[in-house]
Amino acid sequence: MTTGVLVMAYGTPTTPSDVEAYYTRIRHGRAPTPEQLADLQRRYDAIGGTSPLARRSADQVAGIATALEQRAPGGFDVRFGSKYEPPLLETTAESFRTEGFDVVVGLVLAPHSSSMSTDQYMSRARAALGDRVNFVETGAWWAFPGFLEIIAARVNDALSNIPVERRDTTEVIFSAHSLPEKILATGDTYPEQLRDSAQRAAALAGVAHWDVAWQSAGRTPDPWIGPDILRVLRDKRALGVTDVVSCPIGFVSDHLEVLFDIDVEAQGVAREVGLKLVRTASLNDDAGFMALLADVVLEHVS
Repeated sequence: MTTGVLVMAYGTPTTPSDVEAYYTRIRHGRAPTPEQLADLQRRYDAIGGTSPLARRSADQVAGIATALEQRAPGGFDVRFGSKYEPPLLETTAESFRTEGFDVVVGLVLAPHSSSMSTDQYMSRARAALGDRVNFVETGAWWAFPGFLEIIAARVNDALSNIPVERRDTTEVIFSAHSLPEKILATGDTYPEQLRDSAQRAAALAGVAHWDVAWQSAGRTPDPWIGPDILRVLRDKRALGVTDVVSCPIGFVSDHLEVLFDIDVEAQGVAREVGLKLVRTASLNDDAGFMALLADVVLEHVS
């Protein structure tokens, strides 16, 4: 029997006219205020009007499908489902169920796992598939062989843009999407995963000076995990750092959290305080990365 693969990501508005409906879904049915809507649209406008995430996710799904077909011809049917934008992950999961799939593998396009992020994707998919489908969760895959080597290579590529004589005052900042601090009380290991993955990637890259930071915190009254990358950039400059390599290790494609939060907002702070900031290239549908995700799927069904 063919095995289903449900690839999941956050989702993004397809056109500017979709932004309000998308924002309302994120807010669990509560419409954003005009100020909140204008702020989100301002950020999309700064990167060209909409995020390329939908296109990037489609390319990644196609890349994973191609890699799986090369390894196991006819063995996998790869489909996409989003958390907040059609096609919603429930719709895709239900398509597997109604077509009689016995086994479906769930893969979230995020290397680290958390109760408030990837675990929610999995629980929603499991509920939509029902008890008759064997749902196989891949979980966090940042430690899967080869991933951190890819990250380390990206770090070294970015470092090559910084003069050798300034390497002693250069620091690599690994970042991931912040989450509300309340997850810490539950024993969620998300922060430890970020630090562990950063430490291992830095070692593979031969980097002595590195740190972690958080980015893209939500606009809510709740406190979010820090320190925020904008604060970290200011602090590093005050300590004598001259150059920073930003490695958003928690993200696997170009989208708002990379193209605005790093390339616009963080770059703006770096210029303000006199830092040179170079970002690592996003993974997107890199063939080696797609092959690695195919191997993650295969490991869970072997």
